[in-house]
Amino acid sequence: MSALIEIRRLRKIYYSENELVHALEGADVTAREGEFVSIVGPSGCGKSTLIKIVAGLYPATSGDVRVNGAAVTGPLLDAGIVFQNPSLMKWRTVLANILLPAEIRGLDPVAHRRRALELVKLVGIDGFEDVYPFQLSGGMQQRAAICRALIHDPRLLLMDEPFGALDALTREQMNVELMRIWGASRKTVLFITHSIPEAVFLSDRVLVMSPRPGRVVEEITVPLPRPRTVKTMESHDFVDTVGHIRRLMSAAGKLD
Repeated sequence: MSALIEIRRLRKIYYSENELVHALEGADVTAREGEFVSIVGPSGCGKSTLIKIVAGLYPATSGDVRVNGAAVTGPLLDAGIVFQNPSLMKWRTVLANILLPAEIRGLDPVAHRRRALELVKLVGIDGFEDVYPFQLSGGMQQRAAICRALIHDPRLLLMDEPFGALDALTREQMNVELMRIWGASRKTVLFITHSIPEAVFLSDRVLVMSPRPGRVVEEITVPLPRPRTVKTMESHDFVDTVGHIRRLMSAAGKLD
């Protein structure tokens, strides 16, 4: 598989409330076509900053950031983004929220309405197309946000703590659902999380970052066959891999 994301020697320094923040230093990240890659690390290590640089929302201070071979110099058109807050527009229905990126891009409304209906069925919220966000649970709102990120059929899906605000049971259910959705779409996914078990369950590879300024200190290939289910979390390979990553972070004195 070819590399869709290539990051080399990434450095990011910015000002926040009159303070100089050295967020990233020498970060190297790759994600191959169709691969699911998670990034874990202590709070403040630059995980969210990194994914926003990949999305073209923040400029890098220095380093090389490429998606599909092209340098990232502005917001990516061929990417879908899901944040911790679904950020659905409260005055638009679920279907209208999902269709928003297609409207902004001036894409064919008939074809993309059909795609939106296919997506809501894929993520399990069919029947809720005409309700408003306040009528949905947190998990259902995030399913709608995932549909919105996929509506224009991007090659790359960037997810920044998408399930961080959910309760433990809903989060576990969403992990299983995301595995199913990824299996059906095979998008390249770059996933940020504080949860080590979540990262191991979802990913082909897990990248562990150092405390700020963040850099990748170890790359772990997840030795778990697919498809994965809740039962996967009981396997020795799962427990051992989670334990290994925990020890890495604990050794740095920064276990979340």
